Amino acid sequence: MAARRVLSKGDGQTKQNHAREEGLSSEGALIHDRGGRVQIVAPNRDGSKRPPDGRIVPPMTETADTAPKGDWADRTEQAVLDAAIERAPALGWNARLTRAACEACGLSLGDQELLLPNGPRDLAVLLSRRHDARALKALEATPAATMKIRERIAAAVSARMEAGAQDIEAAKRCAGFLSLPTNVDLGFKLAWETADHLWRWAGDTATDQNHYSKRAILGGILIPALTMRWFDGREAAEGFVARRIDNVMAFEKWKAGKDFDAPVRTITDVLGRLRYGAKA
Repeated sequence: MAARRVLSKGDGQTKQNHAREEGLSSEGALIHDRGGRVQIVAPNRDGSKRPPDGRIVPPMTETADTAPKGDWADRTEQAVLDAAIERAPALGWNARLTRAACEACGLSLGDQELLLPNGPRDLAVLLSRRHDARALKALEATPAATMKIRERIAAAVSARMEAGAQDIEAAKRCAGFLSLPTNVDLGFKLAWETADHLWRWAGDTATDQNHYSKRAILGGILIPALTMRWFDGREAAEGFVARRIDNVMAFEKWKAGKDFDAPVRTITDVLGRLRYGAKA
């Protein structure tokens, strides 16, 4: 059967039904069904099933018995990330790395655009979240309930640094990528996400402004701490974290004796008297 893309202008359901009749996926990929095995081959724009360089890429084949747990996207993202970590020292963290990692996993350009539409930015997110999960796994054996809060945070940051150090060469390239002006926003978001995971492990349940201030402060420690761990070594990073935690604890001690809401209450009291008059 010759593969052709679905070009009808009907609604989405009509296109999907038509695609199934023609042996196509909703994305225009040819579907083969052989005894319960499903192969999806996304053709190139010229209709061929080869990448532009002419190499033959074997289709991804799964069966109900051999397919790993989780959906296709999750499994493939992790496979691409593994390939990216392996190639990052030579290629850097960029669009070329994304394409090379996808090619190593047998993904066409269409598959890549579907799975990683933001290219190396998406890979950076995957790497950060893998390191977060690895750190939390390592912290499972740490008795957080019996530790002081400063000890919990020190242990959490240390675990996160060592989780990333297992992929240190890739982490260095990713850190350089996130330091670019166009990617700083993503670096801050990932630092906030990591800080949130670590605070939740440490037992934080704050829902007021402290929820945000704690994560902002810890994120401000994490970014330079991780950078120092990648480039200056563990001892320098651990010393930096200990000093910053001392600074934060001193600030919190000073803040405990202050009533920062007093000026706000004064203003609201004045506005209330102007509107409703003095209290009886």
